[in-house]
Amino acid sequence: MTELKITWQRLVDDRDQTCDRCAGTGEAIQAAVEMLREALAKLGIEVVAEMKTLSKAEFMQAPLESNRVWIGDRPLEEWLGAEAGQNRCCGACGEHECRTVTVGDQRYEVIPRELIVKAGLMAAAQMVNPPR
Repeated sequence: MTELKITWQRLVDDRDQTCDRCAGTGEAIQAAVEMLREALAKLGIEVVAEMKTLSKAEFMQAPLESNRVWIGDRPLEEWLGAEAGQNRCCGACGEHECRTVTVGDQRYEVIPRELIVKAGLMAAAQMVNPPR
């Protein structure tokens, strides 16, 4: 089987906590991966999820790397024609600006399952019929 990797990274503090937006995205990732696994198995594509953690020190160096998703080897935003942005967060992130994703005129703090599935299907389509 061909492998489609979905990678997600987020801040996890020293109490093993993350912020609400990362927690919500984590739930969406799990649901999306299950949907994609079921749909793409028939095409010979195995969907693999990789969950990475950022330490507080890594987060402080690059806060916008938290709550970031890759589908295959490309950021989620590239698949969707979206833009990464930022706004103030809470919880484990403190008062720092954290990653958002804007698709059209809609900004998301929590990346919804539907966007992850859509990007995964786009990536799978290229795997089935690679561009020339």
